[in-house]
Amino acid sequence: MTRMVLLLTCLAAIAAWAEPLNRGERDRAMSELHATRKRFLDSIAGLSQAQWKFKPAPEVWSIAQIADHVVISEGELFDALQKKILASPAQPGKRGSTKAKDEQVLKVFPDRSQKRKAPANLEPAGKWATQSAAVSEFKKLRDAHIAYVDQTQDDLRAHFTENRVMGEIDGYQWMLLISAHTERHVLQIEEVKANAKYPKK
Repeated sequence: MTRMVLLLTCLAAIAAWAEPLNRGERDRAMSELHATRKRFLDSIAGLSQAQWKFKPAPEVWSIAQIADHVVISEGELFDALQKKILASPAQPGKRGSTKAKDEQVLKVFPDRSQKRKAPANLEPAGKWATQSAAVSEFKKLRDAHIAYVDQTQDDLRAHFTENRVMGEIDGYQWMLLISAHTERHVLQIEEVKANAKYPKK
C-alpha cells in the first residue's frame, strides 16, 4: 500500500512538472485562431488585381504585401515557438507568472496606433504571386496550428520568451500572439481599403 501511495505521488509530481493546457485554455486559443483566420480570409476575398496590388504610398504596403507578410509570419512565429521557446529549459516554478498578459496580448499587440517595423525575415518577399496561393498556404498553416493547440501535450505555460512589445510571455501567450498578429494586419488591410484612391474594382 505504501509503495502504491509513493507511486501515485511520483506520478502526480511528474504531471505537475509537465502539465498540458487545460480545456479552457485550448478552447480560448482555438477560438481566437479561428476568428482571425476568418477575418483575414474575408479581408482579402474577392479583390481585383488592382485592389490587391494598390499601394497608398510608395513606403506603404499593398494588400498583397500585407498578405505575404501574414503568411510568412504564420510559419516563422510557429517555428520560433517550436525551435526556440519550447527548446529552452522549462521553468515550472514560474508557471502562471505572466498569465495576466493573456488579455493584454490580444488587446495591445493589434493596436495600430503603435507603428512597428517588421524584422527582415518577416518582410514581404513576393513569395505568393497570386491571392489563391497566399490563401492556400495560410489555410494550411493556420489549420495545422489550430490542431496543434487542440492536441499538444507541450507545457506551454512553463516556457518563456521575451517579446519586444509584450515583454516576457509564455508559450501559450505566444500562440495568442500569432492570432493577435493576424488581427493587427487585418486592421492594416482595412486602412488600405479606406484610402481615397483605393480602386473601386
